[in-house]
Amino acid sequence: MLVTLGLFSIFQIEINLTVIAALLTLVGFDVNDSIVIFDRIRENRKLYRRMNLYDVTNLSINQTLSRTVITSGLVFLSVISLVMLGGETLRPFSLALLMGIIFGTYDTIAVAGPLMVWWEKRVASAERAALTKQRDSVPTRTRNAARTERAGNGVGKPSRVA
Repeated sequence: MLVTLGLFSIFQIEINLTVIAALLTLVGFDVNDSIVIFDRIRENRKLYRRMNLYDVTNLSINQTLSRTVITSGLVFLSVISLVMLGGETLRPFSLALLMGIIFGTYDTIAVAGPLMVWWEKRVASAERAALTKQRDSVPTRTRNAARTERAGNGVGKPSRVA
């Protein structure tokens, strides 16, 4: 949607109510496509627990790729006919849809999944850093005292076989 608005600004095409309707349509279309991919990622994470997130995301995008391309392709063909045969009244609407379908499909396939993988890695590293910081904040004296107490109780010592 932002790319479409940017192109409208660059080419100085007037933004009227029909263009706003097209932009809102694009938002719904793109959100639906992204939800389909994220839902498949969620399902595949349950099925393939041993695979890392990158591979699960790649698998999920490949599984939904045909659906996304077919849906976007059919909408693209319909919008092309609107651009060519729609007349001057529908031209801004159909141009907004045309640009939005192209960039929205790219965004769904090539940006949404990798962005989620990057975000998950960032959250995981932040959690590891917080745990490390929490562990390091416990004084060494307390940790050593706990070790000495466990050693005195016989905890952690191997048993001797006679």
